[in-house]
Amino acid sequence: MKRSVVTIICFAMIASPAAANSGLESQRARHCAALANAVTSQVAGSKASFVRSYEHGEDESRLPAGLASSAFVYDNALAVIALVACRNFSSATIVGNALSFAARNDRTFSDGRVRNAYRAGTVGEGTPALPGWWDDNQKIWAEDPAQDGTSTGNVAWVALALLTLYEATNDPSYLADAERLTDWAIANVSSGRGFRGGFHGYDPQQVRLTWISTEHNVDVYAVAAWLFRLTGKPKYAEAASEARQFLERAFDVDHFLLGTKPDGSLADPSMLALDVQLWPWMAIPDAPAQRSALNFAATHLTVKDGFDFNGDRDGMWVEGTAQASLAYRIAGDPLRSTQLLTPLEADRTPSGFLNATRTARVSTGLSIDPTKTEADFFYFKRPHLGATAWATLAATAWNPFTGRKVD
Repeated sequence: MKRSVVTIICFAMIASPAAANSGLESQRARHCAALANAVTSQVAGSKASFVRSYEHGEDESRLPAGLASSAFVYDNALAVIALVACRNFSSATIVGNALSFAARNDRTFSDGRVRNAYRAGTVGEGTPALPGWWDDNQKIWAEDPAQDGTSTGNVAWVALALLTLYEATNDPSYLADAERLTDWAIANVSSGRGFRGGFHGYDPQQVRLTWISTEHNVDVYAVAAWLFRLTGKPKYAEAASEARQFLERAFDVDHFLLGTKPDGSLADPSMLALDVQLWPWMAIPDAPAQRSALNFAATHLTVKDGFDFNGDRDGMWVEGTAQASLAYRIAGDPLRSTQLLTPLEADRTPSGFLNATRTARVSTGLSIDPTKTEADFFYFKRPHLGATAWATLAATAWNPFTGRKVD
């Protein structure tokens, strides 16, 4: 029945350009309103605030302790960009101010990094708090080493959000903080042949991650190229070139490999990830040959109504399906874009957030601890800020890597 409804809607769009425009505008308004309401419920009355990434699922009474206070910077950066795409500058600024504050204030380091997550809620004076919980068994305040760490890709996403805010508001502090973050990446994770993973673990002695991620290098490429357009500084052109050269190395005939192992050799080709197939050519408009990765994803990663995270096809990943919807729009296929986006309304929860998955759990094949190889990272059917923001980006046809609406 859902497929029939989607088919009718899409046929109407083809038959009537006016109806198509009206339908797209209505869809955009629904997604923007839902995201705004969900974010505003957490940040209202604040000048700087982080948004909690997850809410408890319908079969849960509360979130696991490790997620209960967590505001992942990737999700919050996406929310900033999506709110700007919706022209909701006031809410975008509140979340962006928290990200900007974090880039300038850390409880341990002074080198310009951000952590993978902060404690949700209002950011006051001092340094932003990291997530944590009281462990009654051990009688200690516990923190998650992965959340305390710094992923190169997350640093770049925060910079992308701040550049988006800079172009929306002309506030030079956002540009300065985006430069600070990118300078951290250049100084701390550049290998000369691609940008390494970042740092993991507890303060003050963290483990350096020596593997290189294709996804992270997309993010660094996008922010460095953007900064070079704005500032003309050669160091950003050099950073963009380094990241792009790695992406070319990771492209294997018709799709992208995950990255490298810690020793620098390319990752196992059997390990697939949807975003790795979509993001590179979304970020690099002049690499049309790499769009074959979209067809590769459609062949190897699809499930009913959308896309899985990886190749095991164990369930529909809502965030990734929204990414694919935007990817098809960038690739010039608005019909397929709409076919993927429209059914996601079934994943909307009362708060306005979309669930992260449609099934109870979706595997990624990745590890929560980036220093290990155990495949224990899963997405669960919980309302998720990141999934909601990506769906909003798809509805607004906004490319977060370039800060521009798709033509």
